[in-house]
Amino acid sequence: MFDLDSDGTIDLGEAKKAAAELFARLDPDHDGTLSKRELAGRLSAGELAAADPDHDGTLSLDEYLAVVEKRFNAANRDNDGTLDAKELRTPAGRALLRLLK
Repeated sequence: MFDLDSDGTIDLGEAKKAAAELFARLDPDHDGTLSKRELAGRLSAGELAAADPDHDGTLSLDEYLAVVEKRFNAANRDNDGTLDAKELRTPAGRALLRLLK
């Protein structure tokens, strides 16, 4: 489970660590990819298509982490490398949290 730091922020490294842990839990075949079914509710169809270079409907861990980083950067309005509670309440911040839960 993902929790904010005690100061109420999250940095990109923490987000990627949480995403990698989640990826491992969601990968029932342990084949290093997540399918559309496993990603349901976390990515839009457009995001999956954009992040899926093989167009096979699956994402590797590196591809998933790239989506996490893109969403993090979209939410990081002050470009300080951390997201605070206000930034996490933006559409991009909420979308990032969906990837991590």
